[in-house]
Amino acid sequence: MPEVELSAGPISYQDTGGDGPVLVFGHGMPMNETQWRKVVPLLDGYRCVLPTLPLGGHRRPMHPDADLSQRGVALLLGEFIEHLGLRDVTLVLNDWGGGQFLVSEGKAQRVARLVLVACEAFDNFPPGPAKAMALICRVPGAVRLLTGLMRVPWFRNNRNGYGGMSLRGIPDEIMDDWFAPASRSKAIRRDFAKFAVSAPDRRTLLAWSERLREFDRPVLVVWATEDRLMPREHGPRLAELYPQGRLVEISDSSTLVPEDQPERLAEVLTEFLTRTGAEPVRRVG
Repeated sequence: MPEVELSAGPISYQDTGGDGPVLVFGHGMPMNETQWRKVVPLLDGYRCVLPTLPLGGHRRPMHPDADLSQRGVALLLGEFIEHLGLRDVTLVLNDWGGGQFLVSEGKAQRVARLVLVACEAFDNFPPGPAKAMALICRVPGAVRLLTGLMRVPWFRNNRNGYGGMSLRGIPDEIMDDWFAPASRSKAIRRDFAKFAVSAPDRRTLLAWSERLREFDRPVLVVWATEDRLMPREHGPRLAELYPQGRLVEISDSSTLVPEDQPERLAEVLTEFLTRTGAEPVRRVG
């Protein structure tokens, strides 16, 4: 995978290339670009760029002094987009919702559209059961224990944890890949803990959310009807918050819509992009 050196450290990424409109995908904790493995092949005619952000599933550690707070990672995502010289980007988020803070920080000039797929919003940082994980990560040595437990089937498949994020079930080899970096690297466990405990208080989160009203470009909000982590009411509330927000609900899916309903997600995403002026580039011949 190619890699860029940013202020916080090295960021690896996948890039399908091509001349089509640029889509940049964010992922959850401690996941990586494979979260979108079922969707990207369905987006022919688009350039899909998938950075592996330092949320615990990254393969190389960040600098010890890196700001890996919610705000810090959002700014790092913006730095990544700028470093690659990407413009008129459609930013697509699922699970992790912190990429929205590029708007609240006034750093979304290169973002032409937002697609928010069953992600953290308002004061739901971190969501539901993940709040317990954040508390655990404050205890010295607990992250190592946690990553060890993530290799145990009964723990990783628990419906109140990662097992509840997909109705279809996440393949073991995918979760093994997500959890491996933190299980073998003390420095990545350090990064994981820094991010996991970084959510600000409710008042701050809601203040940041109010600033999202300033984003006057198209926004597609895709919400899952069987989601256990992201409140159902947050979908319409987000769509109403953004001046050009539109809501689509997808049934028979939990948080990881790219896992449960990749074809339907690709369909609504392509329709939104085409309707808002980002038509795919069709290959000739």
